[in-house]
Amino acid sequence: MFIGRLAIGGILMGLANLVPGISGGTMLLAAGVYPAFVESVAAATTLARRLRPWLVLACVGVPAVLAIGLLAGTVRDGVLEHRWVAYSLFIGLTLGGAPTLWAMLRPIPPRAVFATILSFVGMVALALMQETQPAASDGGGGLGGLFLAGFAGAAAMVLPGVSGGYLLLVLGQYVAVLDAIDAFKLAIRSGEIAGVIEAAWPLAAIGVGVLLGIVLVSNVVRWLLERHRAITLGALLGLLLGAVAGLWPFRAAVLPEMGSVIRGQAITTTAEAEAVELKYRPTAAYVPSAGRITGAVGLVLLGGFASIMLGRFGRDPDSEQPGESPSDA
Repeated sequence: MFIGRLAIGGILMGLANLVPGISGGTMLLAAGVYPAFVESVAAATTLARRLRPWLVLACVGVPAVLAIGLLAGTVRDGVLEHRWVAYSLFIGLTLGGAPTLWAMLRPIPPRAVFATILSFVGMVALALMQETQPAASDGGGGLGGLFLAGFAGAAAMVLPGVSGGYLLLVLGQYVAVLDAIDAFKLAIRSGEIAGVIEAAWPLAAIGVGVLLGIVLVSNVVRWLLERHRAITLGALLGLLLGAVAGLWPFRAAVLPEMGSVIRGQAITTTAEAEAVELKYRPTAAYVPSAGRITGAVGLVLLGGFASIMLGRFGRDPDSEQPGESPSDA
């Protein structure tokens, strides 16, 4: 049963890393499989001969890759056109993971409470920065930029509360990464070997960055969990709760301002602004209708219920031991 929870966590992680503002690591926390995943990645880097780490990675990694590969275009378009639906659901999924993490913390020492508060405040500050600082334009950097994007996205995939999608926006690689995935899928469908090879290079650059990012961050988090378990789990709880601050659903794409630069082109006329594709436009907050607020609340409750049920599904006793290391005592 725990294998099923790993697979669901992998799917959620893959989908989360396609959406700016949502962390794949947060989804693993919500599924209650984060410690097992981090431990397995770190063990795999030492080429462990035990079967469990490799099984955990396969159960998380394969569904995540499939979710990204099969749903990249759909998720991108769905978030762009129905942001309030997607973000409301993810708010519920995120908050629903808090009880599982809280159960792993009990009994919670004062140091862990302080770590929770500190990391929560940090996440709220990060969310405010994301609102006030525009992201870079998309599409530059070539293979080097895609490698950096893969590294940053993978680091966020492992570190809860930090959005891989938003980091890709900041680096100007969000659309470039999704376009590279779509281009590879189209090349495979065409059946042309030369086209497949050409489209594979960008994905290879992303893949190498992803591998290095996951290995580095996982080993750091594993070290912290081994030596300061309660404090680290407390910080993770704060990241989980604070991540919601960056998921405000009531924002929509707006026309670019005159003089702004989109994909290297300065916008000087209304016609040029209207010609910018929806996926490249900036977003702005709006006042939702009563019906939309009701729908959003319902989706939050639905996502929370699903996440809580997921946390109870196939519960792994080994991953929920609340014991702390001597350094936390």
